[in-house]
Amino acid sequence: MPQDLSHQNLRGCSFKGQNLAWANFNYSDIRGADFTGAELTSANFSHAQAGLQHRWIVGLLVTSCLLLAISGIFSGYSAYFITLILDHKNSENFSAGLTSLIVVTIFFSTVIRKGLLLGLGTGLASGIIIGAIIGVTTRTGFGAVIGVGVITASVTAIGAFAKAFAVALAMSVAEFIGGFIGVIVAIAASFIAATTVAQAGSFIINENIPGYVAGAIALFSSYIGWSAFKKSQEDSWISSFAITFATTRGTSFRNANLTKAKFCQALLKSTDLRSSILIDTCWHKARKINDIRPGITYLKYEQLREVLVTGQGQEKIFDRQDLRGVNLKGANLIDASFIGTDLSHANLQDADLSRAKLVQTQLDGTDFTGATLTGAYIEDWNITTDTNFDRVRCECVYMRLPTPDNPDPHRKPDNRQEVFGDGEFGDFIKPIFDTLDLYHSQGVDPRAIAISFKQLAENHPEADLRIVGMEVRGEDKFLLRAKTAAMADKSELSAEYFNTYNQTKGLPEPEIKLLLAEKDNQIRRLENMVMTALERPSFYSNVEQVGFMTNNPGGFSVGGSVDGDINNVQGENNQQRVSNKSSNFNLQGAQFAGGLVDAETVNAQQIGGNITNYTTEQKQNLAEAAAEIQQLLNQLGQNYPTNTPLEKQIAVTEALKQIDSNPTLKARVIGALKSGGTEALKELIDHPLVNILLATLEGWQDAE
Repeated sequence: MPQDLSHQNLRGCSFKGQNLAWANFNYSDIRGADFTGAELTSANFSHAQAGLQHRWIVGLLVTSCLLLAISGIFSGYSAYFITLILDHKNSENFSAGLTSLIVVTIFFSTVIRKGLLLGLGTGLASGIIIGAIIGVTTRTGFGAVIGVGVITASVTAIGAFAKAFAVALAMSVAEFIGGFIGVIVAIAASFIAATTVAQAGSFIINENIPGYVAGAIALFSSYIGWSAFKKSQEDSWISSFAITFATTRGTSFRNANLTKAKFCQALLKSTDLRSSILIDTCWHKARKINDIRPGITYLKYEQLREVLVTGQGQEKIFDRQDLRGVNLKGANLIDASFIGTDLSHANLQDADLSRAKLVQTQLDGTDFTGATLTGAYIEDWNITTDTNFDRVRCECVYMRLPTPDNPDPHRKPDNRQEVFGDGEFGDFIKPIFDTLDLYHSQGVDPRAIAISFKQLAENHPEADLRIVGMEVRGEDKFLLRAKTAAMADKSELSAEYFNTYNQTKGLPEPEIKLLLAEKDNQIRRLENMVMTALERPSFYSNVEQVGFMTNNPGGFSVGGSVDGDINNVQGENNQQRVSNKSSNFNLQGAQFAGGLVDAETVNAQQIGGNITNYTTEQKQNLAEAAAEIQQLLNQLGQNYPTNTPLEKQIAVTEALKQIDSNPTLKARVIGALKSGGTEALKELIDHPLVNILLATLEGWQDAE
């Protein structure tokens, strides 16, 4: 039974390593409590008060004041060196004072604009340079003036850091009161130190003047601490350093499992959450969440902390952040950007992601139940079978990011007058899972692709590789997508494929021809399809057009599906026979599996044989189709060069247009292909474009 520890005083208690799943700490005082390594799944810390106990707050304030008092000595020396400029009778003192004044001015102006660390470097450099210039100009002790400049920069920087850290520490434990006390102590200590140093110095002036200067220096240093506490980007490290000290004795959830825990309206000041598990943890309206020690959890992102507390993330940018397991339930994320962000296992239930950029976003196990995705940009997002799209509200999405020329790129549904109905988006976006994506860029080689994929299929029959998509991206990029067995190691398959592909691309032509000789037909068929996809991207752009591979160990098919059971057996004279055990099977798919099937005769010749086994009507149809295609290609050859792959595809595209515009010829060609006459047409047509043309026409056959 879950423990009920609500409304209790648990200050300083140790729950280290305990199992407190589902425990109720509602309204409890857990300041100084230790939950290190505890199991706190679904625990409720709503309205709880975490942080430091009173005695540790007092102790840290005293430590801060002591540090401020000590740092006042450094400010006192800085002020004393500056006031030496008032000694006009002694040129060395005047030079040293002028150098100190310029160095301190440069130091603080740099600190305010660029931060303390850069200010230190600039101050030391300016001390040397300014000291040298003034020493030469005034003809005083060259080395002495440089030394004063460097010492001034050093003591000023040390004093400024000590004061900034002390003020930030005081504010982190006692906020405004601590900061106010720290500033008063800093100014008072600096004034006393400066006047004391002035009285002890050989240059006797009004001892209050160094005190005033020291007070100004202390005030500037305190400002640095204040800005650091307010999370100034330049000096945020000071605040982090102060929070590290402040959380040492605060409430600790280090290494605790806080999955689905609730911290609604809890006070989290000085809380240690390093290395804790924060999956689906609720932070709604949590207080002082910026004063925690987050470690490497997603709470390290300041902008995200604000959204977790307020639920308002409109137009916020979270690009490339690790937000795994974050709870953004019901958040307003309209126009937010998550480009390259890891949102795996995140809770986005009922969130409004209208027009959100989810480009290349990792969404494994992400829960979109009831979320709004209308107008979202989902280019290359990574969703899996565990991504939940139940009851998602979405009228349309965009498959690419917008550009000035195309503000609505690749809209789905394609018809801008249509929208997704209730529940339709989930059905539309359901991905093809367990796919191997082989992405090629820079000098795509269709022949090397065909050889490499064939080799991969032969080496890994257990992977059940089936090509399901080809896509051209940009000017010279190509994606080959293959479905695999669920347990296939895609990383290993991809590495092996590209190793073969890169080796094949570098082979000399004679060796490539030897590779092609063994399984020339299957490889060339895939090569032609890749070339067609490269030159005519719209042709092989989706699964329906490309089809699936048959389950053929050591081989592959890419043109259709085989509904029946097709077995390859060896006959006499090495002729292949294909027994059709079902009346419904796709001829083209069977052909890719390794044999050419004749719809009317089972005893077809090997690929590359003659056409003697065709019926009289089929022979006549094949001859007429071949003659017309031959004539068409010859005519086009007079007007279209065919020296490069691009020129060849242009000529083929024109041929396709003319065939498509001639219904009689189109019907005759498709009829010939349906009767299994692809190889016969190749024999009858003598033209270098025949392979590309017929590979494309077979896609028409599938469409028919």
